[in-house]
Amino acid sequence: MTLPGDRPSDDRSQRAQLALARLLPKLFRGGQAFVGVEASLSGLDAVTAARVPDALPHSVLNLLAHINWWNRWMLETIEMGQAQPYPAHAADTWPEVGEGDWGRVKNEFYELLARIDAHAARPDLANPVNHEETIGELLADFALHTAHHFGQIVTVRQALGAWPPPAGGDTW
Repeated sequence: MTLPGDRPSDDRSQRAQLALARLLPKLFRGGQAFVGVEASLSGLDAVTAARVPDALPHSVLNLLAHINWWNRWMLETIEMGQAQPYPAHAADTWPEVGEGDWGRVKNEFYELLARIDAHAARPDLANPVNHEETIGELLADFALHTAHHFGQIVTVRQALGAWPPPAGGDTW
């Protein structure tokens, strides 16, 4: 017997999927729970982006190239619909980049970000695609990994004296 106000399980599942589809694009870009990715990268020139601050292991450019490596891997896994081999070593996911790569790496980040949007509202988010990992889990990994490293980008910019960006940051 269904009581007033009760909803069938499939309706709950559909509502949960719609909520996730609305949330994921916000998580990919930030701007609510954390400074948005566009703001975090704004106002950086190639020289500053490539500089590694004292006592920190990476530059903004290094971090963004690493983000791109994993975002590309996750997108290819989702788009091909099959598991991809993991890299043999973590170091393999940190491409060698220099000051002259800044424009290309930044553009690639935005291109990958644009590709991900189409996947957020897929009806098959619960389908496994990478061993036991589902499409939805990979999309969440994409968002969380990006957010994690963008937190580091903010720290690197702060250490370089290049924060807040021209449009401001979480500095009220």
